[in-house]
Amino acid sequence: MLILELTNKECVEMLTRLRFGRLGCSRANQPYVVPFNFAYHERYLYSVAALGQKIEWMRTNPLVCVEADEIVDHLHWTSVVVQGRYEEWPDTPEWSAERELAFALLQRRAMWWEPAFVKETHLGAIEQVIPMYYRIHIDRVTGRRANPDPVEAVALLEPATTSRSKGWLKSLLRRTPPASPNSAASRATASNVPGS
Repeated sequence: MLILELTNKECVEMLTRLRFGRLGCSRANQPYVVPFNFAYHERYLYSVAALGQKIEWMRTNPLVCVEADEIVDHLHWTSVVVQGRYEEWPDTPEWSAERELAFALLQRRAMWWEPAFVKETHLGAIEQVIPMYYRIHIDRVTGRRANPDPVEAVALLEPATTSRSKGWLKSLLRRTPPASPNSAASRATASNVPGS
């Protein structure tokens, strides 16, 4: 497998395309990671949440981390990590323009308010919930992409057959030397036999 570093432009393109990631925050040396929806716009990730542990922790410690990825399989994936700072917009007149911007960016995606309000909806208390709009100021962004190396790429093009797979396994096992009678593995196996 080849692991390639993404350029800053590639990281931004990925954040612009993606809408879902994991948000990490911490308080008193205890990390906390939750899934969240976001929208990228001009070096910020915009989101909304109900008041709860995540918001309380980010108010205490605004330094956060975000991970977002696209995974096809173990040989084809891309991941972006953002390190940044939490900025909250209270539901007050002076922050109305920022809250409207966040709403406009987020509502471009269907069901954008999930998972922030699902719990409250199921409890029947959605009318009491005030949405907490916030953004993550991106201080640093890095990313990596995995692609098959040349050998793996050829193997992916060839159809896998059971006989070839068995032949590969037999070849590998033939190269593994058997354990000698005095080896630790042999003694461990013998000690597990009843009556020994």
